[in-house]
Amino acid sequence: MPDVIVFDLYGVIARTQSPEAVRRIESLAGCSGPAFWDAYWSCRPAYDAGQESAAYWTDVAAALGTEFPDVPALIEADLESWTDVDDRMVALVGELADEGRVLGLLSNIITDLVPRMEEKHGSWLSRFDALTYSCRIGVAKPDPRAYRICADRLGVDPADVLFFDDTERNVRAAREVGMRAEVFTGPAQVRALLS
Repeated sequence: MPDVIVFDLYGVIARTQSPEAVRRIESLAGCSGPAFWDAYWSCRPAYDAGQESAAYWTDVAAALGTEFPDVPALIEADLESWTDVDDRMVALVGELADEGRVLGLLSNIITDLVPRMEEKHGSWLSRFDALTYSCRIGVAKPDPRAYRICADRLGVDPADVLFFDDTERNVRAAREVGMRAEVFTGPAQVRALLS
């Protein structure tokens, strides 16, 4: 039975952007569709690794060959779009902590979002033994250094970790550094693998 469990945040415990949030961001940007979201995601790695919000949105606009009319409102809408969580997973985190499991979080997350998440969700985030945020370590998954830093912060070898992420490439990268890793499908999967 694995005692050290590391979770990704977005797509595992926290929810991804809702359709309503996506529409609001598109409305504020004055752009929509695949070209906008391709630019949004292609510029994201530097943002996840610590780039400032205004610089990120400048890069997105440049990739699209445009300017955004209200960058502060766009930043706010984007931050807010990443703050909802799956209550079933929050409950599972509490159960695992109560069982004495060592818990880690390894998240690609932007600097401005960390305090917002910690203020809104500090009660359950405090159940983790280590919170490893890409923006604070300067590297993002699937960079192998991110997984090693996370394991180091937990005081274990990567081979001691069972890692859950919703993205296949991040799972493959975790396996390459020696973690047991699974593509997350839901709380039932986690329970089954830990029973």
